[in-house]
Order: sequence, then structure tokens, then C-alpha cells
Amino acid sequence: MFRHQGKSRTFEHNLQIATVLSFVAGMVNVTGFLAIKQLTTNVTGHFALFINDVANFEFWKGTIYFLYIFSFLFGSFTSSFLIEKYRANKKLNVYVLPTLIEIVLLLTIAIASDFLELNYPDLIACVLLFAMGVQNSFVSKISKAVVRTTHLTGLFTDLGIELSQLFFPETHPDKVKIKRTIKLRLYIISFFFLGGIVAGILYSTFDLKFNVLIFAAVTLLISLFYDDIRFRLIKTKRKFM
Repeated sequence: MFRHQGKSRTFEHNLQIATVLSFVAGMVNVTGFLAIKQLTTNVTGHFALFINDVANFEFWKGTIYFLYIFSFLFGSFTSSFLIEKYRANKKLNVYVLPTLIEIVLLLTIAIASDFLELNYPDLIACVLLFAMGVQNSFVSKISKAVVRTTHLTGLFTDLGIELSQLFFPETHPDKVKIKRTIKLRLYIISFFFLGGIVAGILYSTFDLKFNVLIFAAVTLLISLFYDDIRFRLIKTKRKFM
């Protein structure tokens, strides 16, 4: 799911990566909100707060929301920059690089919280937003903007549009394609919610706090290993056929 690109990429590949990454995003979103009372997977709310502070001439107060927005943007830029820079390297799966960066960032916050008193919630929010910018960028590029996993506003909009198209077969005859797209949206939404529920239980019931992010990082790591092992098995099978 992290390897196939272009024409070799199928609906199943997009469904697999959407499931994993939306689950991770849901965990990050809830963990960030419970721990530092900030949204850490999207910038829509932060942009509104930034504009509100600017409108009230509280420019310095609004700076932090600008940093949140910039962190997400810079994460997206970094992910895309790495993909473009190393795309020509046939020995390297360029989509692994952004995933590894995300894993390292999540683990760093989780492990640091065990040994240090994290008194800078704004910095933590910026790091998590950067990580989500990285994720959203590389999944958009690998799926050609079919999959978005860090926020639900656009997903619910697209889902509403596609559901309405089912009632107009004359103008939208490809019902199979529409149903597959609806399935993809529902999977993303469902696993985003599931990730949030799991994070909430781990955070509150088991008092894991930022250590919840370890589970998100491990989910990504297992996905990378699974993808690599599966790719090698398929490659070996083709070699001896």
C-alpha cells in the first residue's frame, strides 16, 4: 500500500492505506485534544481563531495560531519535498521517508513525556500538526488526492455529494465507481472515529497520556513492515514462476 504508484495502484491499496492512516490520525487528534486542549490534525479551527485575534487587534496572541497553521503547512511541504527529491531513486521507496519522520516525531513526544515535564503545550501542538501535515501530504500524493486522512470536513462534503449522485443514474451512470468511492469515505471516517475512541480509552482509562502516541507510531511501523514483507513475497513468487 506504500509502494504501488500510478497505474499499478488499485482501489484496495488506497483502502488499506486510508484505514491505517485515518486510524492513526484519529488517535493523534484525541490524544492532542485531551493532553493540551488543542486540535492537532487540522488547521480550520486555528485559522478561525487566528482571524478573530487579528480582527480584535490582538496580533501577538494570534501568532500562536499562525504557528499552528505554518507547522501543518511546513509538514506538508517537507513531505512533498522529500518525495520529489528522491523520486528518481529506484532503490528507495520515497513514501517510506515521510512515514518514518512521522513515526519518529510521535515516539519523541511520547518518550519525552515520560522523562521530562512538558511545559510547552504550544510546541507539542506544532510538532503534532507538523506530523499530520507530513501524513496528509504523502497520502494525497500517493493516492493522487483520492485519500485524505487527517480531517473530516471535506470527507463528509464529498460523501454527501456522492450519496446524492446515486439518485441520478442518468447523469451519473457509473454506479460501481460511486459506490466504491463511498466505501472509501466510510472507511476513513469509521477508522478515524475508531482511532479516537481507542485513544480516549487508553488515555483516560489506562492513564497513558502521551504514551498513546506510541500505539499510533507502532501502527505505522507494523504497516511498513507488513507492506515490505508482502512486497518481497510477491517479488519472490514472481521470480520462481
